[in-house]
Amino acid sequence: MKRFLSGDEALAEGVRLARPQVISAYPITPQTVVVERLSEMVEDGSLAAEYVHVESEHSALSCAIGASATGARTFTATSSQGLLYMAECLTYASGGRFPIVMMNANRATALPWNIYGDQRDSLSLLDHGWIQVYAENNQEALDLALMAYAVAEDPAVRTPVMVNLDGFALTHTYETVDVPTPEQADAFLPPYDGAGNSFDFENPVSIGFSAGPDYDRYFKYWEHRDMLEAAPRAIKEAEARFAEVFGRRYSGMIECVACDDADVVLVTLGSVAGLVRGVVERLRAQGVRAGMLRIRYLRPMPSVLVATALAGAKAVGVLEKDVSFGAEGTVYTNVNSALQQAGARVPTYNFIGGLGGDDISEAQVEGMFRALAQAADGTLDLPHVSFLGIDSPADAVSEGGR
Repeated sequence: MKRFLSGDEALAEGVRLARPQVISAYPITPQTVVVERLSEMVEDGSLAAEYVHVESEHSALSCAIGASATGARTFTATSSQGLLYMAECLTYASGGRFPIVMMNANRATALPWNIYGDQRDSLSLLDHGWIQVYAENNQEALDLALMAYAVAEDPAVRTPVMVNLDGFALTHTYETVDVPTPEQADAFLPPYDGAGNSFDFENPVSIGFSAGPDYDRYFKYWEHRDMLEAAPRAIKEAEARFAEVFGRRYSGMIECVACDDADVVLVTLGSVAGLVRGVVERLRAQGVRAGMLRIRYLRPMPSVLVATALAGAKAVGVLEKDVSFGAEGTVYTNVNSALQQAGARVPTYNFIGGLGGDDISEAQVEGMFRALAQAADGTLDLPHVSFLGIDSPADAVSEGGR
């Protein structure tokens, strides 16, 4: 059924269809609408779940961990400072292999205090053992809510998943969304079987244990191995089943737009891909061989796929709403690592923009492509890291100034 939904509402519909048994909720802008809608669904009976209104984000994830340890399918949501407050619990959830699904509304972190959307919150926590996926639009947000459970609960994966939506750009923007029927969702996502990693009086297991130096490394190795090797397989299988049931197909861990013969490629994450997609189409019509690589899953890092897609380019730009202060953008670091591992000698440049919800304009995107083209042919000394609207040559480069 077609409905006109915000990103928050679309994701809440996806969660309803996934039938979580426990929802732990603490509101924070711009995530609040998700837990509000879920509370209404529990109240009106359209979702049979225990709804726990906790006193903090730390408690929200702690509650989800405890519920998952009993064998329940669980959901929670957060944003920005709330996600940072959860940081201690993130590693408990991932190290305990609890397949929790959490929505994060990407939002700037303080100080200065800012409620608008960038991606510094989730990107600062990439190393905490969660699978991270980024939606481009509201339909994908709903669909990812279902697929996230399929991936997280795969017996070979058993790893929590963070579904990221750009604050306000998606969370509070309305689009037409196809909401599946409960019967379709049930055909795609079976009930959660927590056997082997939940409290069981008949077959006791140890949960939340400690491990000394002789053994800890094995648990961390297994955690890394299963995300790196099992999760990509689970993602591929979940998307194939999703296409069979719902008729919508997704591209896997990355999406390539006109990358095959592209001279210049811009790497994106999240909703800005929609803007870049339109610029690529217009530049292609003008004879510019531009392309876009959208990273959908940043953990596990699809290094081989990224390097393969970018290997033939003359110059690559990474556009991101993040900076690792004193270094460079986090996505840029990961892309460079992927290229280095593959031995691909491609010049790369980092464009940092959208911080604190700052607008990234169509003109700036075109400027990035044209700056990359000039850097590739040696007519522009493009800095490897620049900030849009402050010191980036992309702001000044235009078709008339080539």
